[in-house]
Amino acid sequence: MRPRREVLLTTFADPSTFPSVFEAPVPATTDETPAETSAEAPTKTFAELGLAPELVRVLSREGINAPFEIQAATIPDALAGRDVLGRGQTGSGKTLAFGLPLLARVAQGGRAKPHHPKALIMVPTRELAMQVADALQPLGRSVGVFLKTAVGGVPYDRQMDALRRGVEVIVATPGRLGDLIERGACNLDEVEVTVLDEADQMADMGFLPEVTELLAKTPEHAQRLLFSATLDGDVDTLVKRFMHDPVTHSTDPSEASVSTMDHHLLLIPPQEKFPITAAIANRSGKTIVFARTQMGVDRLVEQLRQVGVRAGALHGGKTQRVRTRTLAEFKEGRTNVLVATDVAARGIHVDGISLVVHVDPPKDPKDYLHRAGRTARAGESGGVVTLVLPKQRRSTQAMMGKAGVAPAEVRVRLGDEKLAEVTGAREPSGVPVVEEPEPRRERGDRPRGRFGDRPQRSYGDRPQRTFSDRPRRDRAEGDRPQRPVEDRPLADRPRNGERTGGFRRDSGQRNDRREGTGGRYGARPARTY
Repeated sequence: MRPRREVLLTTFADPSTFPSVFEAPVPATTDETPAETSAEAPTKTFAELGLAPELVRVLSREGINAPFEIQAATIPDALAGRDVLGRGQTGSGKTLAFGLPLLARVAQGGRAKPHHPKALIMVPTRELAMQVADALQPLGRSVGVFLKTAVGGVPYDRQMDALRRGVEVIVATPGRLGDLIERGACNLDEVEVTVLDEADQMADMGFLPEVTELLAKTPEHAQRLLFSATLDGDVDTLVKRFMHDPVTHSTDPSEASVSTMDHHLLLIPPQEKFPITAAIANRSGKTIVFARTQMGVDRLVEQLRQVGVRAGALHGGKTQRVRTRTLAEFKEGRTNVLVATDVAARGIHVDGISLVVHVDPPKDPKDYLHRAGRTARAGESGGVVTLVLPKQRRSTQAMMGKAGVAPAEVRVRLGDEKLAEVTGAREPSGVPVVEEPEPRRERGDRPRGRFGDRPQRSYGDRPQRTFSDRPRRDRAEGDRPQRPVEDRPLADRPRNGERTGGFRRDSGQRNDRREGTGGRYGARPARTY
């Protein structure tokens, strides 16, 4: 296999400040001869990249006029049909880098056949799938390309129905896509372009076997675009097996320690961890707070609401309906604080996040970088704060050193001016926030588990039937009314303890069974003792 050619680009906060020249790849002549590069004039508009006027028009309408460096580098190669590896920090514009050439190519081939999508975008999380679809759908409509998400936590029916009608592009998580293929709703035989977004996270989450199996179902010579923050380890295994002579484009630095992001390590006393967290969460501006566990997220959100800070919880234990609503409230500004596990470290993009808070310091430097990447996106400024207890100091410093981050260390206590200066912390009101009722779930919107968190059935919500309204189970003569007891022959009248038309029986029935006079099982011979 030919060696990959890598082009290193310099990161600029403003897309308009591109360098006068940049390195561009040219084919290598032999395996022993290194690839040469040639300088060419910079591309400053999407039209100059070769995109269709319809796509350029929609981008302009959305206020996107100049490509970021990862987009300017990868789009020409992707439009030419080459396999592309794109490496860049979160927020560098990777979605449009693969989405624009994918839409341009798919639009040239007409409508998709039922159950046979023409392009596949695989992502690790539901939130990222929805984000990618939201970003590309208006662009797809402009060129007649339809997109559909296929993620877990929602009913199969709509996804299967869309595939039956024909969908050009499917944005899917590996698990749900595999389920749809097993059900016969999706076939990857005619996929022309395959995209792996956040490939390193899919490997970290253990999706590599599923991803490998799904890629093997696509045509061998289909175009493949792989975008990731890192291109090593398991990701390199995918590259060697499925990509053909790929060209690599990278943005530098790969770390999150860019000039627009400030990193602070706050040394705090253990007894003041929550009061300091609450004060930081009560700041003005959008804030994401990361905790290690789902239980920790739920507990922290409840504690914040009790002291007057409105916050939303986001983690894998929530139903997709709740996760979507929580994220929408955060994006729209109805909630300024989002408390999340690492499920939100990648896969969500919310404009205007000015601070990321690590309540529980991550153990892996990758997790730190991906959490931190929620702020200072696409040239914006932002801050990252890590709360560290005395016993966590050394391990956290080592982790941040591996991440390439040199934070400013500050020892603070509740009420310190330095705390307010770094984070904008303010004392909460102390008035509990009234929690809004959870909307009614739709069918199929239930977390996995034996019982999930399904609502308990309330029998007061439906009219009750009286005993007289129910059919008699022991009635052998249809609906014929029964004769009153006093009108029956003396021999046919019920004895004490026998049923007379209802379901109740008195304590004498047990004795009646022993005497062979009836009861639930009819006449029996009397037992002798």
